[in-house]
Amino acid sequence: MRFRPSSSRPSGEVAPPVTPVYVAIFPLPDQAFFPRTFLPLHIFEARYRAMITDCLARDRRLVVVSLKPGYEPQYEGRPPVNAIAGLGRIVKCERLATGRFNLLLHGESRVRIEREVPADTLYRMVLATPLADVGADRPGVGRLAGRVKEQCLSILTAVGRSRAEMAESLEAVRSPGELCDQVASAMLPTPAVRQELLEELDVERRLERLGAALDDLLRQLTGER
Repeated sequence: MRFRPSSSRPSGEVAPPVTPVYVAIFPLPDQAFFPRTFLPLHIFEARYRAMITDCLARDRRLVVVSLKPGYEPQYEGRPPVNAIAGLGRIVKCERLATGRFNLLLHGESRVRIEREVPADTLYRMVLATPLADVGADRPGVGRLAGRVKEQCLSILTAVGRSRAEMAESLEAVRSPGELCDQVASAMLPTPAVRQELLEELDVERRLERLGAALDDLLRQLTGER
């Protein structure tokens, strides 16, 4: 299991003002898509094949958003989705002979879906505002990030995996916010916890919540109470 470093703004730099984006959404059950992570997708439904064709003709970006509980009866229509989601860009695309697609998305930012907008498409379009991390330069962030790294290595030990490769990958991660997102994406199995971490913009609080979730996971793996 490797974490991939990606370009990110230094934690002390103030983010510039952001402009809402007009973008397609891809709703999925239990899928929190984090910035600075990669998400492979297989696209087979006709409406989403059309969406990908249009995205490739535009700027290759789309929003992956998790469906709210109880979506099943409305799945073929417009089921409710969470307000905080992940904006990503298609970085690899394979169109199959069947018309389906294999994709790789790279997460660019969190977004808040402001509203759904009318569109003459089978898929849904929204106006979404990109969201920046805050609080990454507080004094306690370094200690919390170090704790998360140690917890990751302890979890690997608990499942009988080598620590060396992950230790190298963790050290290559460039910012505390990126560390949170990559660890949450790779290691946390519970959808509700992943969505909670996606919705947390404050890096210090996100590290604290991630640390608690990793402690719970480690206890489950080791049988400790």
